[in-house]
Amino acid sequence: MLDHLAFEAPKPKVISGATGDWELVIGMEVHAQVASKAKLFSGASTLFGAEPNSNVAFVDAGMPGMLPVINEGCVALAVKTGLGLKAEIHLKSAFDRKNYFYPDLPQGYQISQLYHPIVGEGEVIVDMAPGVARRVRIERIHLEQDAGKSIHDMDPHMSFVDLNRTGVALMEIVSRPDIRGPEEAAAYVVKLRQILRYLGTCDGNMQNGNLRADVNVSVCRPGQYEKYQETQDFSHLGTRCEIKNMNSMRFIQAAIDHEARRQIAILEDGGEIVQETRLYDAEKNETRSMRSKEEAHDYRYFPCPDLLPLEIEQAWVDDIAASLPELPDAKKARFVKDFGLTEYDADVLTAEAENAAYFEEVVGVAGDGKLAANWVINELFGRLKKDDTEITESPVSPAQLGGIIKLIKSDAISGKIAKDLFEIVYTEGGDPEVIVEERGMKQVTDTGAIEAAVDEIIAANPDQVEKAKQNPKLAGWFVGQVMKATGGKANPKAVNDLVSAKLGL
Repeated sequence: MLDHLAFEAPKPKVISGATGDWELVIGMEVHAQVASKAKLFSGASTLFGAEPNSNVAFVDAGMPGMLPVINEGCVALAVKTGLGLKAEIHLKSAFDRKNYFYPDLPQGYQISQLYHPIVGEGEVIVDMAPGVARRVRIERIHLEQDAGKSIHDMDPHMSFVDLNRTGVALMEIVSRPDIRGPEEAAAYVVKLRQILRYLGTCDGNMQNGNLRADVNVSVCRPGQYEKYQETQDFSHLGTRCEIKNMNSMRFIQAAIDHEARRQIAILEDGGEIVQETRLYDAEKNETRSMRSKEEAHDYRYFPCPDLLPLEIEQAWVDDIAASLPELPDAKKARFVKDFGLTEYDADVLTAEAENAAYFEEVVGVAGDGKLAANWVINELFGRLKKDDTEITESPVSPAQLGGIIKLIKSDAISGKIAKDLFEIVYTEGGDPEVIVEERGMKQVTDTGAIEAAVDEIIAANPDQVEKAKQNPKLAGWFVGQVMKATGGKANPKAVNDLVSAKLGL
């Protein structure tokens, strides 16, 4: 399925310091909000943008005596995510209490899965260039509750708390330290988001906080990463710092670059890196300390006494596996193989599941994959981007665009007429074939009529004829004049052939 890809070994980002070269090592913890209408342990709504504290059940608010009840749908979506990442599914997992105290965590603890996560090791194939990819290993995926939101800018003397997000189901997707540069880190998040959206397990909306990345960055000397691979001793990788809650690909890259250079400056000055959690300030393009990095024992993890171990059956997992959609890599490989597309075009068309579905519907009508790809990518996507319109709201349906392409293939219209027709359909709607008939847009294929037009243009421009005979490239002028004289309706190939023959080229 991935035979068309060439896998590369990670190429580390090298930064030259005053005392020599340094390499980056990056691991990521991506928090993906589960695409569920209800929370992980309550029936409260997960609707974004609701009035503050309106989507809060008693258990979310930490009221005494309220017990959590697991949302089976969230478990199914976590399993589906694991299967989509070719990960091991644990038939038995368990929840733990992670104890810490913040105003937006009313229980005083978060229910998470430290010791027995529901999903084990998997992988993400990261596209670095057409036909070139790298493999990033997934260590685990566990389910946990989200916290609420503290608001500090509404009053100069008080902070406010919105508990609507409290208890929302998150999948924490933890990678190995396999990422070696800022660009690769952003590409990893892009690919992971794409897979989650194809699976339908997370909408990937980073603006709303539904997909957030914690980025662990460290630096080491060349050769140390290879020693880590041999020994699995993390001390070779240097002390890491975690940059919290990144929700922009551009900011992820900028934050990694700044943090790496900050660490290098400290080390080269004889200092030591303190393991800590940091925040990225986009306006100042710098990271700043948030708190010292806690270890597991700092949170006093222990098994959640309110929840039994979670046991699922293999048959249930198999049913979920059978429902998996075709994922991006498989779809892209099929587009290249079945439709003869370039890697680049296939990549563009499969970036979003909706784009790929639209394209396949167009091909089903038009019967020409390459021509359909050209029109979808260049004409449709270009116009939608200009109008800031999503593919799901396209004024031109797949059937309409497929109809335009069919008219091109049958020589009923030329490429130029097709663009005019596309504009009409985009702005006014209608059946392309009917529009062509009613507005007299059919291409002139009668060679006699075309020849008459060619003869007329040649006869009226003897000086241009002589120039064209000396420089054949100037024959294009005659082609343009004939197309203009026929209102763009003449068959371009017939015009080219007749002009060349008449001029003796």
